[in-house]
Amino acid sequence: MSFLSTTLSRVKPSPTVAVSTLAQELKAAGQDVIGLGAGEPDFDTPQTIKDAAVAAIAAGKTKYTAPDGMPELKQAVCDKFARENGLSYTTKQISVGTGGKQILYNALMATLNPGDEVVIPAPYWVSYPDMVLLAGGTPVPVETTLENRFKLTPEQLEAAITPRTKWFIFNSPSNPTGAGYTREELKALTDVLMRHPHVWVMTDDMYEHLTYDGFEFCTPAQVEPALYERTLTCNGVSKAYAMTGWRIGYAGGPEHLIAAMRKIQSQSTSNPCTISQWAALEALNGPQDFLAPNNAIFKHRRDLVLAALNAIDGITCPTPEGAFYVYPSIAGLIGKTTPSGTLIDNDESFAKALLEDKGVAVVFGAAFGLSPNFRISYATSDENLKEACARIAAFCADLG
Repeated sequence: MSFLSTTLSRVKPSPTVAVSTLAQELKAAGQDVIGLGAGEPDFDTPQTIKDAAVAAIAAGKTKYTAPDGMPELKQAVCDKFARENGLSYTTKQISVGTGGKQILYNALMATLNPGDEVVIPAPYWVSYPDMVLLAGGTPVPVETTLENRFKLTPEQLEAAITPRTKWFIFNSPSNPTGAGYTREELKALTDVLMRHPHVWVMTDDMYEHLTYDGFEFCTPAQVEPALYERTLTCNGVSKAYAMTGWRIGYAGGPEHLIAAMRKIQSQSTSNPCTISQWAALEALNGPQDFLAPNNAIFKHRRDLVLAALNAIDGITCPTPEGAFYVYPSIAGLIGKTTPSGTLIDNDESFAKALLEDKGVAVVFGAAFGLSPNFRISYATSDENLKEACARIAAFCADLG
């Protein structure tokens, strides 16, 4: 009999973390590796936010808080939702967790029973299906297409919903594609959800402030107010505020769901790091003037990578509306071989050979549920991106 839980056999380690870890290990061993796997900004946390954390330490604000966040931060989250999304919540409807991942996990753990289904558009963030499995549910991936810019259609959503569907997970702008849904596209999806009152909506709005070309962000409960009572609107400070390591995520939703999530958190991690909470309070309430300059840098990097990738025979990459990822298709390269004789029969073999031959670490598309593709995070310097794209071009030119 195995000592380990059978639950563990249903999930796998995060592929994105695995790629970043491997790249770091190869660098430490002296290899020339450019890592494009990590989904975090290379910008430093803004000084005002760091100062707020230091001030909290100096003032002795280092004790436990309520399990799901201190009142001051919950109020700041309420104010943010009202100010930016037109959503009205009380502090009893707010949950603060150790990163956005814990918020999603708590909600799934608090609601899923064996047989419950969760509809997840693919490609998806790697953790969604595994969190559903850990919570005892059944993930139902729905593959989008390159032709539709990796966006789920209303017809696809309608076809995926069954009497067993409990949640629909929605992420815009998307990790891994950067695809952002317009208000009209989102309204078409919420119209479907209105016909299925047993389906709840879990939004992942983590890339809300990372959008380009005039794209206007919107979230489901904002577009369709009638969904408010069955929507958990999730967000966090990790990406836009360059606070990935601070680990603060938050959500607004119906009070009974938030209470259930609080129960899960009270018996697992309890409160998020108190110092990080004070830093997040400053992030939400303090100056926002760094967002636009950072976005301009990200847009420049996006355009640089798009131009380089789309100039490579066999690679096709649509223009994303947000986040800091591109998700190129390598359909035109499948079946080719490297000079050493390695067959590129899928995107995993492509990513492995690219790392071994050219020292460029990317994440293969199968990890996100849609192949043949790979994900590049362009949250790194122009120098790294130019060199990485040149190496990718050379690798593809060598394929025969």
